[in-house]
Amino acid sequence: MLDTLQDVLCIILVVGGSLLFLWLLERFWPGDKRIKHNDIIGWQLGILGTTYAVILGFMLYTVWINFGAADLNADAEANAVVNVYRLAKGLPNQQCTQIQQTARAYADAVINKDWPAMARNDPGQLESHVLNQELWRILMSVKAATPTELTAEDHALYELSALAEHRRTRRLQSASRLPAILWFVLIVGGIVTIMSSCMFGAANTRLHAIQVFFFSLLIALVLVAIADIDRPFQGVVHVSDAPFRRAQQNMNEQ
Repeated sequence: MLDTLQDVLCIILVVGGSLLFLWLLERFWPGDKRIKHNDIIGWQLGILGTTYAVILGFMLYTVWINFGAADLNADAEANAVVNVYRLAKGLPNQQCTQIQQTARAYADAVINKDWPAMARNDPGQLESHVLNQELWRILMSVKAATPTELTAEDHALYELSALAEHRRTRRLQSASRLPAILWFVLIVGGIVTIMSSCMFGAANTRLHAIQVFFFSLLIALVLVAIADIDRPFQGVVHVSDAPFRRAQQNMNEQ
């Protein structure tokens, strides 16, 4: 998990390393001697740059789609717990009170326990698991007698099933990561592409250095963005617990 300072340091290291490599290259293989190889280096850089751009774009798109799915799933889980709370009003008084109290406790646990645990990448069991099991126990103990209670129980079982599914999905999403082999491809591809841009011979060394600076900066920014978005419940960019805070408010108002 990267924080803001680590993001900035990574960007500085990538850009600084690229300029250092260019400076060393200029000392041992000056640009005026590399110019005669530009036809070969330019062709290689074009192929490498295009291939790497496609890989970067695909990876960024993939992690962004996963991030959006995690955000939608959290919203659906919050809606499900509110629906269980509302449907409890159609059940017998004893179970109604128990389910509503447990539903409130569930939202509280997700905000105060689950979210901090996921932010720490804690592999332990999430606090909401126990309360989810308690909701199942209470609902299965209902002895419905009237058509209204039967209907409420049936719909509550459906919403509770959805709640459990969304909670399990959230747990999986919090642990999901890009495979190490893909990170290897991203990092090695970035190094090779930046080195190829440095090898290009240019009569104006200062202008070449500016181009390498912006090129390496762009690659570093995209890699940092992928690293942050790849962990949807950790880091600077993360899924908010706002849906559960709204759920808390809705349940307290009813």
